[in-house]
Amino acid sequence: MYVDKLLSVFVAAVCVVMLIRMALSETRRQQLDRIFNQTWFAVRRRALAVWHWRRHRQSKAQAKQVAQEVINRVRHRVDKDGNVYTPEAFKEPRKPH
Repeated sequence: MYVDKLLSVFVAAVCVVMLIRMALSETRRQQLDRIFNQTWFAVRRRALAVWHWRRHRQSKAQAKQVAQEVINRVRHRVDKDGNVYTPEAFKEPRKPH
């Protein structure tokens, strides 16, 4: 029952706004449309930001963790001989061209 009343109030409000819009001059109508569009896009942008905030935070943390794992893997695989880094891959014999 509550949803029916809420929907009917919403439809009535939309009808009143459209009636007022029809009574306005062309320049006022354009101003009203511009304000409505700006408000709509601002609300939409914020809603999407809130909607994606948690997933973005999790993916950012996951990317940071993966990057740290790669850095640690590379650091531990490389041997240092004096001031020269000598990875294991360079010690394998290569075929001449």
